[in-house]
Amino acid sequence: MRLARRASGEEIMEPQLNQEVINTAQAHDGPIETDAVIVGAGPVGLFQVFELGLLEIKAHVIDSLAHPGGQCVELYPDKPIYDIPAVPVCTGQELTDSLLKQIEPFGATFHFGQEVTVVDRQDDGRFYVETSRGTRFLTKTIFIAAGVGAFQPRLLKVEGLDRFHESQLHYRVKNPADFAGKNLVIVGGGDSALDWALNFVKDGPHKAESVILVHRRDGFKAAPASVARMKELCEAYEMQFIVGQVTGHEEKNGKLTGAKVTGADGVTRVVPLDVLMVFFGLSPKLGPIAEWGLDIERKQLKVDTEKFSTSVPGIFAVGDINIYPGKKKLILSGFHECALAAFAAAPFIFPDKKIHLQYTTTSPKLHKVLGVETPVFD
Repeated sequence: MRLARRASGEEIMEPQLNQEVINTAQAHDGPIETDAVIVGAGPVGLFQVFELGLLEIKAHVIDSLAHPGGQCVELYPDKPIYDIPAVPVCTGQELTDSLLKQIEPFGATFHFGQEVTVVDRQDDGRFYVETSRGTRFLTKTIFIAAGVGAFQPRLLKVEGLDRFHESQLHYRVKNPADFAGKNLVIVGGGDSALDWALNFVKDGPHKAESVILVHRRDGFKAAPASVARMKELCEAYEMQFIVGQVTGHEEKNGKLTGAKVTGADGVTRVVPLDVLMVFFGLSPKLGPIAEWGLDIERKQLKVDTEKFSTSVPGIFAVGDINIYPGKKKLILSGFHECALAAFAAAPFIFPDKKIHLQYTTTSPKLHKVLGVETPVFD
């Protein structure tokens, strides 16, 4: 990642390998007129750029974060992902970099570090969109790919502990190397807590001096294989597991030195540490999206499974932000939704044009759009 500054003075982070792919917005008088606005630059939002691009629809992408990649990059850039078709394993950052490379031919423009605050349908059928930074659009369609919304990690509520946030208290791992050789206390019982505990125990450049996992009970919401592996490591004295809750802390000379853990027996013990890592999951917050007049169920946007349209024609929702019968919150499911949403949006953008399904393998037209040569088969 590198720090960049756009014409408006706003600082953004860009992946070094793909910095040429990211077109950041320049100063603009009046609303930007476009065919599509995508809200969210996570993997699903990036793939929506691709599916729209195949239909020759250009998009502007808005994200509240300062960089592309969404939850994958913000929370676990180095965590392996195993269920992307034809990709045996990749990290969240690698997936993001590959998607950025894939959408390069389509020239999407990114607007980082801002939220959509206003969505109003105009008399001509387009939508007026405005962001928290005052960027304005007139767009024919909107694609909401905002993941779980304006996600925030659930906090550990212990008085005085927040003073150590980002120094010794962490809710996410941005650079695993920062924790190498440290005495870690990891709190949580889900996949993130178990995954990072196992990551810091194994030999390698990120190996910690010690790892102690703390969870309020002896049951977990993590993958059974991860739980079994954690217990094996505990039996081998390579890490520890403590049933209890963090109820206080100790400090010395302005440094966090220990976590007070109260066990099921009611006894509070001090666990020494260098770093306290908390993985309680995310608290989904729809934020301004909740005010857009869309049908919402359990903080998610209701859509159909033919077009992935919301209750407002012209506004689509793809990825973890949507809900429908049988919904599975998987990246690959979001990719499928992007394809159908793009075809459903085409009539709003090209009302007089019939859209035919074409294949990137054989279509000269798509080859031209992608900037590749049409292969010749003997």
